[in-house]
Amino acid sequence: MKRIGLVDTTFARVDMARYARARLAERGTGFRTERRTVPGIKDLPVAVRTLFREKGVDLCLAFGMPGKAEYDKTCAHEASLGLIYAGVLESKPVVECFVFEGEAQDDRELSELARHRAEEHAENAYDLLFRPEALTRRAASGARQGFADAGPARRDR
Repeated sequence: MKRIGLVDTTFARVDMARYARARLAERGTGFRTERRTVPGIKDLPVAVRTLFREKGVDLCLAFGMPGKAEYDKTCAHEASLGLIYAGVLESKPVVECFVFEGEAQDDRELSELARHRAEEHAENAYDLLFRPEALTRRAASGARQGFADAGPARRDR
């Protein structure tokens, strides 16, 4: 049975891991989820690696919600590099799902964006483990998580 790790933070203002878990549950059986919550975004890489090593997860979804300040963007970048490194060290995928507070105009929009992005990243994670051919079919489609898809470039249609 496959295992999917869900790692989120107390700093986030939306429970994205809950939305991802619900979307994964819609996909059926054949996997279990393991969830860990850490204080902040820079704590995500260690939690992800811990789930790989101690719980034997096959893939991790990492959820973060950086604030609007320039410092928050720097912290998100550092966390992202750590997540990449954790995945490389374990030779397992880490699906990063960050929602920046500045992407939304108000709390309602922020909540909706976070929910949609978490659900769509959960679908990508499921496909990585169980249906990689589904991702191949969507190659170069201009898919976006949380917003409307951009579509392929005109010359590539």
